[in-house]
Amino acid sequence: MNKDFLEALDALEQERNISKDEIIVAIESAIENAYKKIYRKSGEAYTPNVKATVDKNTGDVSVILSKEVVDEVVNEATEVSIDEASQYGYEVGDIMEYSIDPQDFGRIATQSAKQVVIQKVREAEREHTYEDNKGKKNNLISAKIERINNGTIFLNAGSVEGILPRSEQVKSENLQVGDRIMAYVTDVKKDRKRGTQIFLSRSHPDLVRKLFEMEIPEISDGTIEIKGIAREAGSRTKIAVKTNDENVDPVGACVGTRGNRVQNIVDELFGEKIDIIVWDEDPAVLISNVLKPAVVEAVFINDEEKIATALVPENQLSLAIGREGQNVRLAARVSKWKIDIKSKAQLLDSGFNFDEYEDVDNKDEDADNNQSDLSSDEKIEVQDNQEII
Repeated sequence: MNKDFLEALDALEQERNISKDEIIVAIESAIENAYKKIYRKSGEAYTPNVKATVDKNTGDVSVILSKEVVDEVVNEATEVSIDEASQYGYEVGDIMEYSIDPQDFGRIATQSAKQVVIQKVREAEREHTYEDNKGKKNNLISAKIERINNGTIFLNAGSVEGILPRSEQVKSENLQVGDRIMAYVTDVKKDRKRGTQIFLSRSHPDLVRKLFEMEIPEISDGTIEIKGIAREAGSRTKIAVKTNDENVDPVGACVGTRGNRVQNIVDELFGEKIDIIVWDEDPAVLISNVLKPAVVEAVFINDEEKIATALVPENQLSLAIGREGQNVRLAARVSKWKIDIKSKAQLLDSGFNFDEYEDVDNKDEDADNNQSDLSSDEKIEVQDNQEII
């Protein structure tokens, strides 16, 4: 090794951000191991004490073998007799050092250095790839499907491969090789063999959250806040929004002119229905909102057990509950309340104790206040196509 080699290390340090000192230490270790390996092959039963040093200014390599001075040698790899050492002024118990310059050792040192540099470059590239991608966790990425193997989808995610497991896919989506999709990054892992891996999801509720943040400027700048989200991927999502700016209609802002904003999200989700709801700190009003499109006549709140009983007209029961209970299930998840839906007759038949609950009427004006400011035509179009409430 020489100055040219050191200059090459300097270039690596600048271009690849690989520590020159770290490479030199690794080269020294590799040379030591190489010498020990040669020594063992020569028939010695014990590993010698050897220390390799690379001069950082000249690139010269020195290898020092250390042996203990003893009266009687038992291990020639680590001990030297007093008879031999005394002529150099050593006494029993001293450590005698030898400078090693075996034939062909220069080739061994060069080969060891080459292998170390290659390994360090690979490790640095893997580390840099991981550092470049770890910040993508819990965010959206756009990626192109490259192959599908046993149900797992592999995507081109830039410098790394994205993995969309079957468990994170939406059953109703028919994804094909060549499709470009948005996906939510659930994790970024560093594997010694496979390198950096990005794990993706199309079914995670935060996929919808991030799409809203991307499409709705009022959400990204904090004017509108997403207070709750519940999703049954591929079928329906309920998302509750709130604003402290009285001049901003949170639902209208999310829907957009003639539904253009939310339509972009629906298209990315291949037609998944989205209900946008106004969040309210009053649980009774909130329950009324999250159960839409059903009309709620009254809500009885049990704060202690966090249970809400919603009174709906007889002809609204199935709408409030939803197909296979979907509407009330999503309503409960987005509001974080346990919701029981009853008609007046059912409440009376069940012996419902009205005294235990706070009775809150659902006034018509409250319902009006929780609608977006769309025109009649706009409401019809949006509700018919996306069921936005």
